[in-house]
Amino acid sequence: MELVDIQKRLREAIKNSGIEQKEIAKLIGVSPQTVSKYMCKDIFPALDTLAKLCRVLDVSSDYILGICDEWKA
Repeated sequence: MELVDIQKRLREAIKNSGIEQKEIAKLIGVSPQTVSKYMCKDIFPALDTLAKLCRVLDVSSDYILGICDEWKA
C-alpha cells in the first residue's frame, strides 16, 4: 500500500465519522488546521496522533494502514 492510499483511508475515516474537525482536533490535541491538512493535503499524522485519531474515529489502525480491509478491529 502506498502512502497516498493510507492518506485516502484516513481522510475517508475523518469525513465519515460525523464528528466536526474542530472536535476531532480538540480530542487528539492538535489544531483544527492540522486536521484540515490531514483531509486536504498530503500530510500524515505522527504515530501517536494516528493512534489517537483511530480511537476517536472508532476505526482500526490496521485498516488505515492497509494491513486489513476491516473498518473496525
